[in-house]
Amino acid sequence: MRRLIWILAMIFYLSCGVIAQERTDSVSSAERGRDLVVSIVTCAPGPDVYELCGHAALRIRDEKMDSIWNYGIFDFTSPNFIYRFCKGETDYMVYGYRFSQFMPVYVMRGSRVTEQVLNLSQEEAEGLRRMLQTESLPENRIYRYNYVRDNCATRPWKRVTQAVEREICLPDTVYFPTFRAEMRHFHRNYPWYQFGIDLVLGSGLDFPLEEDQDIFAPPVLAAKLAEATVGGAPLVKETNVIFPGFADATLPPTPWYLTPMAAGVLMLMLSIGTVFAYVIKNKLWKWWISIYYFVAGIAGCIVTFLVFFSEHEATSPNVLIFWLNPFQLVIAAGIWMRSWRVPLNIMAVCNIVSAVALPALWITPAVSQVANPAVWPMLESTLLLASTILCYTGVIKLKKEKRNE
Repeated sequence: MRRLIWILAMIFYLSCGVIAQERTDSVSSAERGRDLVVSIVTCAPGPDVYELCGHAALRIRDEKMDSIWNYGIFDFTSPNFIYRFCKGETDYMVYGYRFSQFMPVYVMRGSRVTEQVLNLSQEEAEGLRRMLQTESLPENRIYRYNYVRDNCATRPWKRVTQAVEREICLPDTVYFPTFRAEMRHFHRNYPWYQFGIDLVLGSGLDFPLEEDQDIFAPPVLAAKLAEATVGGAPLVKETNVIFPGFADATLPPTPWYLTPMAAGVLMLMLSIGTVFAYVIKNKLWKWWISIYYFVAGIAGCIVTFLVFFSEHEATSPNVLIFWLNPFQLVIAAGIWMRSWRVPLNIMAVCNIVSAVALPALWITPAVSQVANPAVWPMLESTLLLASTILCYTGVIKLKKEKRNE
């Protein structure tokens, strides 16, 4: 029900955005109040995955109008939305509409909404308003969204810096060492979501962050704004809590037994059981190998697609492609077919090599890709199952016989 209400609210915003924009933008200088007030509004994280880092928007108001400028609007009804989103063609939009239409979604989910009023001159505020007017025109409002480099937090901040001619200084503090570390902080109660991110996004998330690169998360932007200066004076004149709500409205932590690590340990236990089943010649051993490598192959199809076809810069390079790739489906099917012994042996050897080499690559400075902890027991499962396959096909036995000769 919560998701349905959110979707209906988004449709309403999209339908009324142009009307609201006309109402806020068509006010002449003579009709407006004298003083424009510019602020950055920060909404605390919410329960759905697209809300985990919160949200930010620009608010501009005076005595006669109160508008919000939102860079987080997207049209999920557009053709091939899911495919284009996975491919990295994430087109978001900026809309200007009444501030009163912005608040209900966040009040409904219980997220705290805080406003930081910026210390801008009237000329700077007016310049920012005109900039937003131009950018929100139908021919300009669409932009290519990037989760960490160009999103609902970085865009408003960039527009503020463009409108202000005085020097703006953010604190030098870097709250998180890498993009991945920052994501893990905000996704800490959603381990499966983070597990998926760690699988499909490679070393592009693990470069050391510099300057203001960590402000892609709205709460971090808000924390840095509180210490920022403009022309030597504090950038934030005052901070107002518009809706108290919760500072973190995400779901409670996932129980340990439902986490990816628990699933990885279970896979390892099943793989150990598979080895014993093979030793005692129980035919059930083939089933777990087939299921395991079928899942690995499907995951490999996703990783391969993102590495070679996605526009997300963080999807490549990704060393996990040496383990998670579509060729794992060869084992899933080949374990049942005697005529597939050669490709089965090749894939088993490749799996042993990847299970041994990947940990070494992760600690190599040239790679510096951080692995999800749940991957370790899964790699151990890969090593055990691949070795069992080589025993089944006679490769290990043949080596022993040659040594005896």
